[in-house]
Amino acid sequence: MFHPLDHPMERGWVGRVDGEHVVHLAAQTLQSFFTGGGSAREHAVYELADVCLLAPVLHPPSIRVFEDQRVFSFANPAAIVPPRARVAQRGPGDDAPRGKLHVLPRLAAVVGAEQELAGWTLFADWRREGVAAPKDRDFALGLGPLVGTADGLDPDGLSAIVLVDGDERLGGRFAGFDWARARDRAAAGTTLRPGDLLAGPALGVVDGLAAGDGIEIAADGLGTLLQLVS
Repeated sequence: MFHPLDHPMERGWVGRVDGEHVVHLAAQTLQSFFTGGGSAREHAVYELADVCLLAPVLHPPSIRVFEDQRVFSFANPAAIVPPRARVAQRGPGDDAPRGKLHVLPRLAAVVGAEQELAGWTLFADWRREGVAAPKDRDFALGLGPLVGTADGLDPDGLSAIVLVDGDERLGGRFAGFDWARARDRAAAGTTLRPGDLLAGPALGVVDGLAAGDGIEIAADGLGTLLQLVS
């Protein structure tokens, strides 16, 4: 999802990134693009430098965060924040002490038509230190900026790094997670909807984050998810 820099929009448009260009596609949301078979009429073409990339799914129907193929917890769909969002150490009306934050970088699968896994994107699982679970991650879940579709991206073994103010704090590969098994576990006894997110195990933990820190999570084919602590 994106919008031109000179035409801000909350939800934005669906687009396909081709090198240094973004092609505007005729679909209202990424969910509708996937349910339409993954094809849509093309509109204008924009320079990548002239657009703002947004969260691929702004209002997911549900979010499940897996620690392995069998065990998951639900997260707050209203907590989705886009790339370049400011993540507050303490929110309005929050009576918790102003502690530092930590972030768990993950991959998230986006459910498409017929409960299939349509693509993957970066997922920043933010936590507030000193706050009991599950409230510790109820405030911010970073998502984006790009979705690598299932026909062009293999999530197993995907390499990623995390930078804090330009210094590498974490690196590794997202490997060994059975996405199909996790999808089946999530779908058991219910129906997955287009736009549902299934987040896989974290690459690790980057902790001790405070106001002014800039965090970049980067992975091959998925771009860089930048978040700022305030």
